[in-house]
Amino acid sequence: MTSRNLVKLFRNSLLVGGVTTVIVGLFVRWHELQPFFVDFKIKDIISAILWLLLMGFLYSVISQMGFFAYLTVHRFGLGIFKSASLWNGIQIVLILFGLFDLVYLRYTNFAKTGDSILPYLLPALLLLIVGLAVAWLKSKETNREAFIPALFFMVVATLVEWVPALRINAQNWFYLMLFALMACNAYQLLILHKLNAQSEQERQQRLKQKEGKANNNKKMSKKPSI
Repeated sequence: MTSRNLVKLFRNSLLVGGVTTVIVGLFVRWHELQPFFVDFKIKDIISAILWLLLMGFLYSVISQMGFFAYLTVHRFGLGIFKSASLWNGIQIVLILFGLFDLVYLRYTNFAKTGDSILPYLLPALLLLIVGLAVAWLKSKETNREAFIPALFFMVVATLVEWVPALRINAQNWFYLMLFALMACNAYQLLILHKLNAQSEQERQQRLKQKEGKANNNKKMSKKPSI
């Protein structure tokens, strides 16, 4: 990927994280922000939106770190196991294990006596459904072999990035971080192959321009015939 497209990926990922966090934050924290809007307190509204925007930028940076870490892990996995099918099988096991832990560990650590397991099951289902949708789009735009790695990234990488909110288990932070991470992860995953293709086209264009300049220089350097 060219440096220009790398900067573009970073910048757009920040925007995705910031905008998503602002929108979701206005919903999940509405009970706290409602007085600002009712009383039309402009300064407080702007401060709250800026705070949510900065938190979204932070979530985006965490997402991008996880994305590039996964790209490295994926290459290591292919190199170690020497088989894409075997590595995919291991990723499927890790996906199931991660979803099970998301439900079981949260239920055992935070549920009170008599609480239903359904509220602890819903985030796992949401993450799985979004992961399946993004993985399907990725495989449709690239190839079928991309489905399992994309699903693994959307589920397992998101869980790892989500750990700070999972430990606190505060509902506001819980969903605020989840939606921001899913949005950033999905964006990076779906735009990567497009940016790579664009970078390759830009390199080819630069190469043609250099060849054209070199040919022009050769023609100009030739001595005139008598």
